[in-house]
Amino acid sequence: MQGFLFPRTATGRASLIPSPPWHYSGDLLTVEYRTDPERVAELLPEPLTPVPENEDPGAVAIIWADWQSCSDSAEELLDPVRAQYKECFVVVRCAFEGRTYSRCVYIWVDKDFAIARGLHQGYPKKLGSIHQTRPHPYGKAAPRIAPGARFGATLAAADRRLAEVVITLQTPSDTAGFVNGHPMAHHRFLPSIELGQPPTLDELIESGGASFEGGQAWRGTADLTLHDSPAEELARLEVREPIAAYFRQVGVVWNGGKHLA
Repeated sequence: MQGFLFPRTATGRASLIPSPPWHYSGDLLTVEYRTDPERVAELLPEPLTPVPENEDPGAVAIIWADWQSCSDSAEELLDPVRAQYKECFVVVRCAFEGRTYSRCVYIWVDKDFAIARGLHQGYPKKLGSIHQTRPHPYGKAAPRIAPGARFGATLAAADRRLAEVVITLQTPSDTAGFVNGHPMAHHRFLPSIELGQPPTLDELIESGGASFEGGQAWRGTADLTLHDSPAEELARLEVREPIAAYFRQVGVVWNGGKHLA
């Protein structure tokens, strides 16, 4: 049987995702703010701990991403339904054995293959509806990447709006934020098929980009609103203090991670 993930078949053609490496090109809108550090801490299972007080333990990043992705063959780019997707993910920071990591605590995507990749990588992906303004150098139907450009982004899941933001670019920036700037510390988890037994899979892993390239980052301001939902907990990470907002176009390659615990 062949195929990187289910369904595995004699040829492997029906597998939901191809084998890594996976290549990503996309537009990222990032909003950073401070929340109650206790709300961050409650999302960090052992052996992870919050970062020290002097490292801003209540800092949160919400990132909207409009992606085009493919395997090494790039065949998906000629069948765009298999390449294009959008996501919105929430990142905090944590510590493990004296090192600072980023950790995705919530994430929504709009394609099944993106969920499948998340299962392998330890991202807690769920289906959602994600939209964001796209830049374009011509016409009035898109902002230019320039001072004063305004971008909107929304997130909904299970028929309920969870987040919305309007970002206004101000100046070029040396970075696109600090919360999502470390290797990721994620858990891969699979309950046992036998009720009451230990999980079949429960491991802490580290992963990150095998390579990265990015365009000029831009910094600006954000007007972010989070909404409550009976099936989501994003609103618990309430906005206490805005930090900044960013726009950047990036290219990333993912090609595996390593076991931590």
